[in-house]
Amino acid sequence: MQKLLIAVVALAALVAGLVVFNLIPQPQPQALVYNPPRALAPFAVTGQDGATASNEQLRGQWTLLFTGYTFCPDICPTTMADLRRIMPQLVAASEQPVKVWMISVDPLRDDVERVNNYASFFGENFYGVRAEHPQLYPFVTDLGLMYSIPDEGETDYLVNHSAAIVLVDPNGNRHAIFNAEHQLGELPTVNMDKLVSDFQILAERFR
Repeated sequence: MQKLLIAVVALAALVAGLVVFNLIPQPQPQALVYNPPRALAPFAVTGQDGATASNEQLRGQWTLLFTGYTFCPDICPTTMADLRRIMPQLVAASEQPVKVWMISVDPLRDDVERVNNYASFFGENFYGVRAEHPQLYPFVTDLGLMYSIPDEGETDYLVNHSAAIVLVDPNGNRHAIFNAEHQLGELPTVNMDKLVSDFQILAERFR
């Protein structure tokens, strides 16, 4: 009888604990989270190693994708350096590998060798991809990003492009997007502290 009473009390305590836990507000990501995650249209681009990179290469890992180019004077190197700085925190938060894809939006000047040299500088978690505009433009826009195409014949130009970072989950689906913060007099960049916090929440929920 005493054992039964102890079991009932323990069960009641467990139920009460679960009720209280569910009533406590859980932390919510500040990023735009796609619920449900959105499948990416089939794509084929060229990786920095010369191999074809497609939807299949996004599976089995978390991937942060953003547009950039090697001649970019400010946003691109800043974003790459910031992502390298927080990479240990991202890796620690996930059971799956974490990678960064820099999608070059300057196919005229960014050949495979140049993209490889640029992305490799930031470490083994970074991977550069490129494609010509007919393949590149639909891939970028399907991610919810954009870039400008220079006028024909231009050789010295800047490429306007999104500063946001897209998160693709280990199933190869678009899971969230981290938008850049715009402040007067400063570059539009993603807040890396918020990105880390949001990623920790999303990676935990994905398990």
